[in-house]
Amino acid sequence: MNLLFDQNLSPRLLFRLADLYPHARHVSQVGLDRASDEEIWAYAKQNGFAIVTKDADFNDISVVEGIPPKVIWIRVGDATTTEVEALLRCHDATLHEFVSSEELRVLELF
Repeated sequence: MNLLFDQNLSPRLLFRLADLYPHARHVSQVGLDRASDEEIWAYAKQNGFAIVTKDADFNDISVVEGIPPKVIWIRVGDATTTEVEALLRCHDATLHEFVSSEELRVLELF
């Protein structure tokens, strides 16, 4: 599963979650650290990534644009990197089912 972590999430998540998501990238790794949401969306779509974000804007874009890409919306406020890591680990099976679905466009994790 290819995950693209948005700027609002720590790049340290890549190392912490490498055992589950070895192909994950952070926007800063692919030259999108200052990119608009639309540019990140286009990159994810062209390169087969699901976007992992805390930004509601990607949900809004998905309503208009549809899928791909899929959006994994982390809705835990000011959570630490450790808390976000734990959330993603806890929902690993759900993430795989979500990404495999042809119908679902946004997965909200609390």
